[in-house]
Amino acid sequence: MADEYHSASDANQGHPSPREGGRGEGPLHVGPADDGDASIAIVGGGPAGMALALALAKQGGRARIYEARERGAARADPRILALSHGSRQILEWLGVWRAIAATPIAAIHVSQQGGFGRTRLSAAEQGLPALGYVATAASIGAALDDALAAANIAVRQQTRIDRVEPGRDSLQLMSATDEASARLVVYAEGQIKAGAAAVTRDYGQSAVICRARTTAAHGGVAHERFTAQGPLALLPIGAEMAVVYTCPRDEAERLAALADAAFLVRLQEHFGTRLRFSSASHRQVFPLALNYRKSPVGDRSVWLGNAAQTLHPVAGQGFNLALRDAWELARCLMDAEDPGDAARLARYAAARRTDRMATIGFTDGLVRLFGSDLPLASLGRGIGLLALDLLPPVRAFVARRMIFGARAW
Repeated sequence: MADEYHSASDANQGHPSPREGGRGEGPLHVGPADDGDASIAIVGGGPAGMALALALAKQGGRARIYEARERGAARADPRILALSHGSRQILEWLGVWRAIAATPIAAIHVSQQGGFGRTRLSAAEQGLPALGYVATAASIGAALDDALAAANIAVRQQTRIDRVEPGRDSLQLMSATDEASARLVVYAEGQIKAGAAAVTRDYGQSAVICRARTTAAHGGVAHERFTAQGPLALLPIGAEMAVVYTCPRDEAERLAALADAAFLVRLQEHFGTRLRFSSASHRQVFPLALNYRKSPVGDRSVWLGNAAQTLHPVAGQGFNLALRDAWELARCLMDAEDPGDAARLARYAAARRTDRMATIGFTDGLVRLFGSDLPLASLGRGIGLLALDLLPPVRAFVARRMIFGARAW
């Protein structure tokens, strides 16, 4: 399932145990603020930054968000995000899940174009109400923003942090009109800057994003179809399907510019006949690449969400990984007299290493494995899909890995 188109029993939803990354015991203690500044500064008021601020507040911590845009800009975010069941648990614990308009995913149908092998992952088989959910980033942003206001969490809008300089046991944040200090700065917006200690892979692909209607009801079934051009993902949202049509970059702009009728013909040919498409919305194009920092921490600094890693949308892992990172960061800062302490940040990085690198490797591996048009690769993909279909334990592991991240292990 795609990310942008971005447990156990129901009795425990939203309240994972401390072993699974839950709240633990006791409040979060942060050091004294200088001149009234919060000891933790979050640069970026998107969903990842807001989720972290709420998670800290739930544990008695204090943070201030610095947002370059106007307050509430996240309410107009046009992206569509895939949320795993594990992400639902986090959002429930933050107290915002009921305010998010989300469409449940009952099953995911996985296939490859021009080759044998297919499999179907279902929520019923995993004993869950849904494998995941699909929601607009605007709905998620609105729910988080309302919760910030209710919790009286400080947000400095239209404040772009131009530079950050080291100070004595703190960092100094400079904007055009203001200066503040913080013991810890969390960067939760923007992409990885050139020169950062990062790994980059250009897939030479772009994603054409739109919504489409089908002649028959989708029934809550998502589709991930691997083709020689790249993965084609369809996610149920309301009565429509969110479409992520991955193709070579030079073709994406031409595809997006087609008249609706011509685009529907191309989409139908590319997807096959399992669904019939009747209409499509305006299309947008986004280039796809893998970028990730080798370490998400630095001197009194943490990078979160797209500032730490940007992934290919295949399998819908990007935002879910960001939520797990925010959850674990809040947990690691519990009882911290100094939230920017190097040893504490190193423990956070170590705690996230397995899940983070496994998710990056899983996503990148899918793109490269299913992107090859070599005959032996196609045969291997078919055998793999067939094995998933015939071996319930393997299928269950893959499903739970997508749902819970490293907790599946």
